[in-house]
Amino acid sequence: ILSFVFACLLALSAVSAAPEPRWKVFKKIEKMGRNIRDGIVKAGPAIEVLGSAKALGK
Repeated sequence: ILSFVFACLLALSAVSAAPEPRWKVFKKIEKMGRNIRDGIVKAGPAIEVLGSAKALGK
């Protein structure tokens, strides 16, 4: 499920917005998607550490 969401965010961020003012909403959505994608990328190592710690605890 996460990989599907990540692929959608990549596709959303790859769309280039036109310089017209009515595309401002799409630029905001693109920026939000970029922030979410960056957050997922930064959280990856922490999730791996938690998973390995949980495995060691068993």
